[in-house]
Amino acid sequence: MGIKENVLRIFERIERACERSGRDVSLVKLLAASKTRSPEEIKEAFEAGIKLFGENRVQEARDKIPVLSSLPIEWHLIGHLQTNKVKYAVDLFHCIETVDRKSLVDELDKRLSKKGKVMPVLIEVKLSPEETKHGCLPEDVDSLVDYVLSKDTLELKGLMTVPPYFEDLEKVRPYFAQLRDIRDRLEQKFGLQLPELSMGMSHDFEIAIEEGATIVRIGSAIFGERKY
Repeated sequence: MGIKENVLRIFERIERACERSGRDVSLVKLLAASKTRSPEEIKEAFEAGIKLFGENRVQEARDKIPVLSSLPIEWHLIGHLQTNKVKYAVDLFHCIETVDRKSLVDELDKRLSKKGKVMPVLIEVKLSPEETKHGCLPEDVDSLVDYVLSKDTLELKGLMTVPPYFEDLEKVRPYFAQLRDIRDRLEQKFGLQLPELSMGMSHDFEIAIEEGATIVRIGSAIFGERKY
């Protein structure tokens, strides 16, 4: 099955998940996770109806995004951002979904200030015990939110997480519910709106939607198994 057929199938699954949970399908965005994918594959997914794409690595994005500059794609960074790559990231991406530490906030603020730009960001929350996962610990989120809000160059839009992988999808549901609960608490505490919850990938995005996801990051279910 080709990319176009895969995309149409995913849109249908998103719609059904929204129906099950009584949600408005227009509030859920499909992000194509395009790590290792060629510009040709990305263009095919764009033509199938996806307008939002996510890259994991700044260096790879530097090679691909300029080639696709004629397409009105919204690019998100969905991988860990090293401080020394911020100078490139602020030009390449429309949103950074993986803000997880104050030193990164400082570097983003410095680079954006020089350009007179404001960038939407999400805070990545580490809910998984896995060492390989990045993110701000739940107990540190309030402090990081406060710090982001102190910067005029950053527009805090919500939260992101990468939960552990479970074959039994019901085991992942509590992680999505936890992120939603953290978001709701932060909204109340800080008196602000955090409309975006970026959570859910190819194998568990329907559960994520049922728990409130507004951005689902889909790679292999669109493009096939990842190429290395």
